[in-house]
Amino acid sequence: MDQIIRIGIDTSKHVFQLHGVNAAEEPVLRKEMVALFEKLSPTVVAIEACGGSHHWARLLQSFGHEVKLIPPQYVKIP
Repeated sequence: MDQIIRIGIDTSKHVFQLHGVNAAEEPVLRKEMVALFEKLSPTVVAIEACGGSHHWARLLQSFGHEVKLIPPQYVKIP
């Protein structure tokens, strides 16, 4: 039940925080970024659409993840 099905990324200027949920929408991941994505099996990753998001989307896609850019007004990390 703790398999991550979706990850959201909060892209601030200095820290990248991740929030992953399982099929029951329960949080199962809260960490910082790149090394984790290299090891993680492919999943859906949602990123706030901003100036640097296309760079991060390309990097994460190179690791096999499906990246979705979403408008800032829909980004909320509990």
